[in-house]
Amino acid sequence: MLLEHCAPTAPARRIEDATEPPTTTPALAHDYLLVLRGAERTFAAMADAWPAAPIYTLLYDDQVVGRRFAGHEITTSALQRVHMRQGSFRALLPLYPGAAERLPVAGHDVVLSSSSAFAHGIHPAPGAAHICYCHSPFRYAWHERDRTLEEVRRPLRPVLRAVLERNRRWDQQASTRVTTYVANSRITQKRIAEFYGRDAEIVHPPVEVDRFAPSEPEDYFLFVGELVRHKRVEMALQAAGKARVRMNVVGTGPDHERLRTLYGHRAEFLGRVDDRRLAALYGGARAVIVPCVEEFGIVALEAQAAGRPVVAVDRGGARETVVDGLTGVLVPENDVDAMAEALRETDFQRFRADVVVDQARRFSVPVFQERIRAIVDAAAASI
Repeated sequence: MLLEHCAPTAPARRIEDATEPPTTTPALAHDYLLVLRGAERTFAAMADAWPAAPIYTLLYDDQVVGRRFAGHEITTSALQRVHMRQGSFRALLPLYPGAAERLPVAGHDVVLSSSSAFAHGIHPAPGAAHICYCHSPFRYAWHERDRTLEEVRRPLRPVLRAVLERNRRWDQQASTRVTTYVANSRITQKRIAEFYGRDAEIVHPPVEVDRFAPSEPEDYFLFVGELVRHKRVEMALQAAGKARVRMNVVGTGPDHERLRTLYGHRAEFLGRVDDRRLAALYGGARAVIVPCVEEFGIVALEAQAAGRPVVAVDRGGARETVVDGLTGVLVPENDVDAMAEALRETDFQRFRADVVVDQARRFSVPVFQERIRAIVDAAAASI
């Protein structure tokens, strides 16, 4: 059931399920549910942990993610009326903070938000427990602000700078309404401490290991992700060109047309693919490339679940998920030549698929759900 919330009037109805185990059932909140990538799949694991939990989100695309969240009562913000999709949702950036605050979660004693931007800014009732699973503080307002400004035309920068500064002030204020922060990685834990002045326990995101299986690798390298500047896709493409190796690119985004124009002669741009095709592409890759600093990086674990090694920059989440020399190769950040050398010189056949898969299994969905349930129960008990 999809409910659109237009004004902060009556509180949301709590849903109970008599078949649920005797643990706390929180209300769940996520920034926007428009695609199924790493953050959304992590949130889906939360939703599966509490099948009776209501879901609150700013925007929801039923045609894309509806099946994954079937059975949950879903309440959206008034912005749902605009019918934004993944390719255009950034246009509403100034409106999201206020829309998050008006999501009607005040009828719940315990709320679990999943946030990389706005969901941590919901307004629970006084005395309620608000646990925030933070994928990253809002990157455009904090650690990616300068790069974000550089990517827009110069005349628009003063306006965007003012919007991001307002977002930053709102973000800090929103953090005070969170009772418990949970970080997805060490780098996110440090940013929560730096930007919000808060401590956070680390619970690594889950990987749906059973979606993947090893197969015979083919002659291509693979990138999977949103085609935006901070994902450093161009660095991977440049390295593949220097190494004279074939590369497949899965994903779309604002940088899609520019990258395809510049590199379409040396890489295949596949756009979005369904889960079955993606699993096959992972299994067939010589290795999967992660060229940017990820807060955690589900892609690296999905690759390993398919038995394939990873070539990643030696910083951020890759240090927590990739065992250098055993399940992949770590290269210096922003070093195209080092990445090209790794692609050209590494014998990727030497990586044992069973060892690589075992590394991914350490981050399984049940392991994640057990830890996040325990944190929610502890927070509920402290009310």
